Amino acid sequence: MAQIFPFRGTLYDPTIAGAARDVVAPPYDIIDAAGQKALYDRNPHNVIRLELSMEQPGDGPGNNRYTRAGATLMQWMQSGALKRDGQPTIYYHTIEYVPPGADPNGPRKTLRGFLATFKLEEFGTGAIYPHENTRAAAKTDRLNLMEACRSNFSPIWSLYSDPQDAILSALAQVAKTTPPRIAFRDDVGFEQRLWAVSDPAVTQSVVSLMASKPIFIADGHHRYETALNYQKLRRQQAGHVSGLQPYDSVLMLFTPIEDPGLTVLPTHRVTTTPLPSFDQVKALFADTFDLREFPFTPQDQSAVRAQFIDAMRTQGRSAPVFGLALNGRNAYLTLALKAAHRPPSSASPRTKLDVSLLQQLVVAKLCPTQQAQEAILYTKDDHEALDWAAKGTGTGALLLNATKVSEVKDVATAGERMPHKSTYFFPKPLTGLVMNVMEG
Repeated sequence: MAQIFPFRGTLYDPTIAGAARDVVAPPYDIIDAAGQKALYDRNPHNVIRLELSMEQPGDGPGNNRYTRAGATLMQWMQSGALKRDGQPTIYYHTIEYVPPGADPNGPRKTLRGFLATFKLEEFGTGAIYPHENTRAAAKTDRLNLMEACRSNFSPIWSLYSDPQDAILSALAQVAKTTPPRIAFRDDVGFEQRLWAVSDPAVTQSVVSLMASKPIFIADGHHRYETALNYQKLRRQQAGHVSGLQPYDSVLMLFTPIEDPGLTVLPTHRVTTTPLPSFDQVKALFADTFDLREFPFTPQDQSAVRAQFIDAMRTQGRSAPVFGLALNGRNAYLTLALKAAHRPPSSASPRTKLDVSLLQQLVVAKLCPTQQAQEAILYTKDDHEALDWAAKGTGTGALLLNATKVSEVKDVATAGERMPHKSTYFFPKPLTGLVMNVMEG
């Protein structure tokens, strides 16, 4: 199902461009204006100049941030700051990290995966499954960049199933005997490592093992749909051509669904419009949920908060459970969905998701207007959500447990899409470690 290819990746030459740590960037869609400027200032070769170039006064059709990115890419290729590898390669990648909210001195997890190119397939063919809807504006932006640069600067992150861990075990064996091509500690303390594996026996084994596997997009839906649109555009321009072309594939990071280093974080909701009182809220949900109150004082708030979050996580293993906090009320509340109100086993995978139930049974009642729902803030951090409510950034915090990877797979396989802000796969792969420069 998944046709993948070793490819000649384009990587920075540190002797010209500078240290890897200084030229990479987080995914473009989590970079704000301040972060964009900081990356610009960090190193003149930072990948931000390609992936998310700054707008300038007087920009127009002939000179804009996309055309500047294209010109910059050409300059860096000519200067040797970026160099394309000489032979088809699969890049084994690991990220050692501490999960958000965990003890910084506690055990670290390691996400593992490999970078290759994936033959583009339309959704519905059984080869690749999305789980999120996309926005037109974001796809237009990415298409403009692809047209100008004819490159993938950041990988789409996808999942596949490999219970025996055959694929990554083979790549890890090579990594044990060779030093990493790239190794550094990034800005948030994660250890980033990348090995180039070009032994044809190993790469062809990976290609063969992947051929029977369906692929599930974890992160990068906009970029995948953009790659499909770009493919259609190039085919129209080229007319009839035989054989696969560079634009028929896209750069991907592949991670096994079973990888113990894969983390899925919840995306909590923080309301910003007026809410009912605490007692009114309890009355509103008493018929549908079993409620448990966690009152606290300023002296014991930290300990009670830990108990509240632990209760929500523990109960949430066997039933949908949500957490609630209101501005001005020194108490937390867990809402455990009563058995009588849980979806039947025959319900669609999307209907049974915690995030779907939260939207239908809680958010819709507390924020009944479209305007109120559009004003909701989102965060993946438990404490940030509760602090926003406590300090008045929001009027209330709604916490939920993380969507399971198996649930994402079930929804995607059923041909459904997840509700808005359902999943946050972690840790996000960096942009600029290895790129797919298709032409130029």
